[in-house]
Amino acid sequence: MKLYDSHRAPNPRRVRWVMAEKGIEDVEIIQVDIMSGEHKTREYRDRVGVPHVPSLELDDGACISESVAICRYLEALYPEPNLFGHDPKEQAIIEMWTRRCEFYLANPIMLNVRHSHPALAALEAVQVPQLADYNRVAAERFMKTLDRHLAEHEFIAADRFTIADVVSAVGLDFARLIKYRPPEDLTNLARWFEACRARPAAKAGV
Repeated sequence: MKLYDSHRAPNPRRVRWVMAEKGIEDVEIIQVDIMSGEHKTREYRDRVGVPHVPSLELDDGACISESVAICRYLEALYPEPNLFGHDPKEQAIIEMWTRRCEFYLANPIMLNVRHSHPALAALEAVQVPQLADYNRVAAERFMKTLDRHLAEHEFIAADRFTIADVVSAVGLDFARLIKYRPPEDLTNLARWFEACRARPAAKAGV
């Protein structure tokens, strides 16, 4: 298999992190330069179907895009450690929190960074400062929800580290590009974030 990756983007890091957690080392990593638009070339689009990274090319030539879908596929091939749930209830709870964290935390943080960091202007038709501010406020609103939840939970979706933690931690860590840090009064969130960043797999691809 081949993983089309980009060190500049947060979503590919989700896959690298999951691969590191599972000790997956038999996937070829191919770097895609998104700053020069390599992901928008005809060759790449014909292979993947969309101008997105990451994408996973299987041995039969089929390509899977969308980071969580790729991680779910890898989970099926490499089931340990389990990151998506052991039974239907746990799987649903992890899915619920993963979607919440992607929609209300990771995506807003990424839009905030993309519309405020000068070097990332190449990725947008036009940067909109108001859009950056709106998404920062939206993300911080959900951070408060997470902080309350993490007051009684070590991790977000289960009694162990899961894909929900990967999605959330990668999203928050992407904000380092603009030197952003969550509000200091969110102490439970801070404790969880530092625990995630201290994991050996967190360094994958950074």
